[in-house]
Amino acid sequence: MRDSLKIIIVGAGQVGRTAAYHLSREEANEVTVVDSDDTVLRELQDRMDVRTVSGNGANPAVLEAAGCADAQLLVALTNSDEVNMVACHVAWSLFKTPTKIARIRSASYTARPDLFSDTAGFAVDVWISPEQLVTEYVEQLFRHPGALQVLDFADGRVRLVSVRAVEGGLLVGQPLNKLKQHTPNMDSRVAAIYRKGRSVKPEGDTIIEPDDEVFFLAAREDIRTVMSELRKLEAPMRHVVIAGAGNIGIRLAQALESAHQVKLIERDQRRARRASELLRSTIVLHGDAADEGLLLEENIDTADAFVAVTNAEEANMLSAMLAKRLGCRKVMALINKPSYAELVENDRIDIAIVPQTITIGSLLAHVRRGDVVNVHSLRRGAAEAIEAIAHGDADNSKVVGRKIEDIKLPEGTTIGAIVRGDNVLMGHHDIVISEGDHVILFLTDRRHVEAVEKLFQTGVAFI
Repeated sequence: MRDSLKIIIVGAGQVGRTAAYHLSREEANEVTVVDSDDTVLRELQDRMDVRTVSGNGANPAVLEAAGCADAQLLVALTNSDEVNMVACHVAWSLFKTPTKIARIRSASYTARPDLFSDTAGFAVDVWISPEQLVTEYVEQLFRHPGALQVLDFADGRVRLVSVRAVEGGLLVGQPLNKLKQHTPNMDSRVAAIYRKGRSVKPEGDTIIEPDDEVFFLAAREDIRTVMSELRKLEAPMRHVVIAGAGNIGIRLAQALESAHQVKLIERDQRRARRASELLRSTIVLHGDAADEGLLLEENIDTADAFVAVTNAEEANMLSAMLAKRLGCRKVMALINKPSYAELVENDRIDIAIVPQTITIGSLLAHVRRGDVVNVHSLRRGAAEAIEAIAHGDADNSKVVGRKIEDIKLPEGTTIGAIVRGDNVLMGHHDIVISEGDHVILFLTDRRHVEAVEKLFQTGVAFI
């Protein structure tokens, strides 16, 4: 059993509740949640193994009551950037909390890195922006049409891609060991397969079946080649309709408008006007994205993608399903409740975007023991992909100097790839792990996280 990690979460909104849920599920974490809403705190205590403290999370007395004096990590996730920054600063100034993470939504703050420092400005070690993370997530889906998820490792040199296998794909109906024959000039590795919601161990004789969800790792430049083995490649998405001119809608339009024809629909006139001032070539429409007449008038039947990212998840689901029924090629909806996402994804909505699942990986990377630099939460939090750096030597490390086939990995865990300097090596059984290697692992069952952490700890424990 590892030493306990004392974590304080300030803010019990959607992001804070999700963070509390994931972090409290791990036995070694002692989680305290701070919020001024007593009703929300009572609900949290009924559902999770967390301690709660009522009050303003930027107040020194409240942080002291929460146990900030001996906490290793403070995560400030309220809807107020200012409260989050002050909470981190108070935690450092008064209690010397080692690691402080703040949710920062405003680009005017994040554009000034000199604001965040223990010695000058606000003592924020890491800032995260769920809105920016969601925008980048959707951008990757546009770059790789047909993918369900595209996740970066090792600064983008390796990508983990999730694809739905479709009848007619070259590898569909074939064993996995045929992949190398089909693509002799490149290397890739299938990390996991999910069939009807259940994990199937990927081995050489495993047959890929239609509708399997396949996770594979490949170098950035090889992604489309592997995708073409599992499904017919889709044409690029050029005509895009976005519903919602909030932070995510505007960021996404800004990211796409230079290479796509973008229309943005916003029902609030003030927000629509602001969006039109911020965007260059995007056509901004004042109206309701769930208005069938408006969608038909804007030729939704010829649109390549419809992305609903308003603050109301029910409206997002309804407008996306309507756009799909009217003939839009691919529809995506931002949904805060993972249970809702599971109900509608694939059947009525092509891709459900769950901000909390996208965001939680940024937090988990700072909680994992061992030198973990990247974490992605997958399958609504049931699975994880981890990038860890191997340290030590054959005498004090359980991985360095050993072949992959000789490493005792927990059940459902695979080493998918290794990044060694500028070289990307797929995780074949005879590869020997070296000091400094970035090792990318896939865990079909995140309950084995602690066992994986121990593999990457040497004689000195990392926090």
